[in-house]
Amino acid sequence: MKERIVVNEGVHFGKPCIADTRIPVVDILELVRDGIGFDEIVANYYPDIQLEDIKACLKYVIDIVVAEDVHISAQT
Repeated sequence: MKERIVVNEGVHFGKPCIADTRIPVVDILELVRDGIGFDEIVANYYPDIQLEDIKACLKYVIDIVVAEDVHISAQT
């Protein structure tokens, strides 16, 4: 799945993109956030990608969140 998402400093200032495209992961995530279905994203927004690319975007972000350490301090 990782081969579907690439980071290249020469494309979108190093933002993660779908491999072999200039489509940033964040653009896909915003469409998903807005309730647009995967099939509609492919059909109406990005016909050059596949459903697996959208799933890879979600997995990419999930992996980041899983790896993130959250430190909560007790307030007194």
